[in-house]
Amino acid sequence: MQRRAFLGLSLTALAAGTVAGCATRVVTRGATATGSSGSTKEAEDWRASRRFLNTRFGHIAYADRGQGQAVLFLHGFPLNSFQWRGAIERLSPYRRCIAPDSLGLGYTQVAEGVKITPATQVQMLIALLDALSIHDVDIIANDSGGAIAQLFFTQHPDRVRTVLLTNCDVEGNCPPPAVIPVIELARQGRFADEWLAPWVADKHLARSDKGLGGMTFTYPERLADETIDMYLGPLVESPARKALTNAYAMGLAPNPLAGTGALLKLSQLPVRVVWGTGDTIFSQDDAAYLDHALPRSRGVRWMEGAKLFFPEEFPDVIAEEARKLWAA
Repeated sequence: MQRRAFLGLSLTALAAGTVAGCATRVVTRGATATGSSGSTKEAEDWRASRRFLNTRFGHIAYADRGQGQAVLFLHGFPLNSFQWRGAIERLSPYRRCIAPDSLGLGYTQVAEGVKITPATQVQMLIALLDALSIHDVDIIANDSGGAIAQLFFTQHPDRVRTVLLTNCDVEGNCPPPAVIPVIELARQGRFADEWLAPWVADKHLARSDKGLGGMTFTYPERLADETIDMYLGPLVESPARKALTNAYAMGLAPNPLAGTGALLKLSQLPVRVVWGTGDTIFSQDDAAYLDHALPRSRGVRWMEGAKLFFPEEFPDVIAEEARKLWAA
C-alpha cells in the first residue's frame, strides 16, 4: 500500500511541474545511456579500491581517484558513491575525484551518538576534506546529495569553485511529497524492512515499477543484481544498519533547506543544472527555480525522459557538462 501511495504522489508531483523560462534551455533528445549497469568485476574493483578515513563522525568510506584539483561527488538516497563510478572514470584524468558514502548509507560506519541530518553531512564533508588536505572543490551532486551541496556551498562558499546540480531538492520542495511516506515509515522503524529488504531479496521486484529501478532509473531493466546489492545490501545487513538507514530518511524532515533561498541569490559561484524530465519525484519547476535563484547560473540542460538517478546511466553527459563548466 505504501509503495502505491509513493507512486501516486510521485506522478502527482510530476504532473504539477511546469517548465518556467530558463536563461538557457538545452534539450537533449536521444542521448545514449553509456553507464554500465554494473557487473561482478566492477563491484569487486570498486570494493577493492574503497578507502576509509576516521573522523569524529565515524569511519567514512570514500573513493579517491585522479590527481590535481579536487571534485566532490555527492550521491542520492538510498545509493552510495558507486553511483558515480562512470563519471569518475571519465573525469579522473582531469581532477582528483573524491566520492564519499554519506552518513547512514553505503559502507560508512557512523560514530555513536551522531545525528544523521543534511547539516551533519556537511560537517562530515568538511572534516573529510580537511583530513585529506583539500581546501576547495568542484561539486557534482544528485538527489538528496544536491540538498547537501546547497548547504555546503552557501555555508562555505570559499571552499567551492563550481557546482553541477542534477535532479534534487530545493527549498520549496524539500522533502518532496513523494518522499513523505518514506519518512513516515522510517519514523515507525519500518522503511528498511518493508521496502529495501524485499528489493534485495527479489531483484525482479527491485527493477519493477514498484521498486528502486522502475521508480528512479530511466532503464531499470539494465540495473544489474550486483548494483542492487552494492546499494541496498549494506543497508539491511543488520538491525543496527537498518536503524541508520531509517535515521537517514528521518533526517530529511523538517525542511533542511529552509532559509537557503536568500543565500542562493547571494551566491557568486558558477552553477550548471542538468535535469531529467522523466523524474517523478522532483519537478521541472525545481530546475527552473535553481536557474533563476542563482545569479551565475549557466542554464539548464534538459535530459528528455531521464529519471532521478540518470547521472549513473549517462556519465558521458555528466563528464561533458562538468568539463565545460570547469573550462568556463
